Amino acid sequence: MPHVQVTSFLLLKPFVTFLSDGPENCYNVRNIPNGHYQVRVFFALVDDPNFEKEPIFDVSVEGTQIYTLKSGWSSSDDKSFAESLVFISDNSVSSCFHSTGRGDPSILSIEILQVDDNAYNFGPLWGKGTILRTAKRLTCGSGRSAFDEDYDGDNWGGDRIWTSIKTFGQSSDQAISTEDNITHVSISPNFYPMKLYQTAIVSTDSQPDLSFNIDVDPNKNYSIWLHFAEIDPRITAEGKHIFDVLINGDIAFKNVDVIHMTGAPNAALVLNKTISMTGRTLTITIHPMNGSHAIINAIEIFEIIAMESKTAAKEVRVLLTLKNSLGLPLRFGWNGDPCVPQQHPWSGADCQFSDGSWVIDGLGLDNQGLRGVLPNEISKLRHLQTINLSGNSIHGSIPSSLGLIAGLQILDLSYNLLNGSIPESLGQLSSLHILNLNGNSLSGKVPSALGGRPLHGASFNFTGNAGICGIPGLPSCGPQLSIKDKVGIGFGSLIAILLMLVCLTCWWKRRQNILRAQKIASGRETPYAKARTQFVCDVQMTRPYRVHDKSPTRESAPPLLS
Repeated sequence: MPHVQVTSFLLLKPFVTFLSDGPENCYNVRNIPNGHYQVRVFFALVDDPNFEKEPIFDVSVEGTQIYTLKSGWSSSDDKSFAESLVFISDNSVSSCFHSTGRGDPSILSIEILQVDDNAYNFGPLWGKGTILRTAKRLTCGSGRSAFDEDYDGDNWGGDRIWTSIKTFGQSSDQAISTEDNITHVSISPNFYPMKLYQTAIVSTDSQPDLSFNIDVDPNKNYSIWLHFAEIDPRITAEGKHIFDVLINGDIAFKNVDVIHMTGAPNAALVLNKTISMTGRTLTITIHPMNGSHAIINAIEIFEIIAMESKTAAKEVRVLLTLKNSLGLPLRFGWNGDPCVPQQHPWSGADCQFSDGSWVIDGLGLDNQGLRGVLPNEISKLRHLQTINLSGNSIHGSIPSSLGLIAGLQILDLSYNLLNGSIPESLGQLSSLHILNLNGNSLSGKVPSALGGRPLHGASFNFTGNAGICGIPGLPSCGPQLSIKDKVGIGFGSLIAILLMLVCLTCWWKRRQNILRAQKIASGRETPYAKARTQFVCDVQMTRPYRVHDKSPTRESAPPLLS
């Protein structure tokens, strides 16, 4: 028996919680000891005049759908909750509520109560991969419904809810009760309370058979538990009450004699039978033999549900990273498990079952208003075959880690705001036959490993990127320089420009100095030069000019000698 018991874990306070964040709304309760638990969810209507109709939604526990609310649930106590027995192996319990388009889920409370590990073991098909959903639990002959706690039951019973029924609708049956103690009660593994067996419904001479009908879903298996205790004071020995139990007309238990099987009156007897349903009505009939009467104290009916395998935990973590990084709108939900229940997979994520768990093999989130960046972690979804994120506002660069998704066949990132170069690693994707990168702001040379693919039937589109070059249909690329070379050239150019500016500055200053000196000199020399020029002119004007004198001696001789 487990050593730790969560006797009453109340996840929500007792008031109505209205859930409207996307198609899935989930609660994940952590740090719970592994074991066998009864998970019970109570529903309620939202006290709001804007919500006039009761919502209809689905309920799942641990990724397995267990219940769909039926119309009219709000007016019936035994339909206003869902209850199931489930095994927990990862120290947490998840409960999800899935919208079906008929109103948003409204939850009153969630209870998680530990029960015996072997509780309700119905045979070979029972085990940790099985969920038992309570379809009906009746206490016969009692005037009021009650919890195990009201019956002074053991905590390990899970505080079951017993709905009272005083008649099966047959005018001739009747309720009986006793104050005597009942033996063979409150024992492992189911721990039924004694008070459950102190009331019963018995048949009469006018209608010897007792019959109970319940509507069920076809093509499903059900586990039926029938409770008996011979509390009729008129029956004190064996052979007085002998009856057959028929389920849907077939004998399930023949010649049942409660006193003979328990050894004494006022002793509890539990009979269990598993059946497969083909129709929609399950009928339990107690048919007495040899003119005796039928008797029954309680009935439990469980739907047997195979627990769905969950999505690989690593893949779930990556999807949640994508959800945050891409800014996924709330309307997507993306809560709980991406692939299960299979009736409610996440929108935009395609699932494939592989090696005992679900994995993600496709992402389809085109034209959904995404505004974030594409994280490197996307490469951890190693089973992806298709990625379509076109028509959004995703910015940043294309992760080179995409080249690690070996099976990727389709990659469509067109019409986003992506920049940078196309990663060389995309050329490693040998299965890639559709690549759409058009309509972005990418630049640089198309990787050579991608350039020749269209010649072999692949469809690649790089148009609408002004800086892309290197393949037919796009501009040719100039000499390609490494980042180091580009940095060196840029640094050298900067030094050259600085030197040129220094030289120009020095030349300009020198020129200014020369012009200033010339101006000063010109201001000082002008009066002297003008006087000297006038004197020379005057001298030239007073000199004799003789045309016929050719001898210099005569020219200089005294006048008397001439």
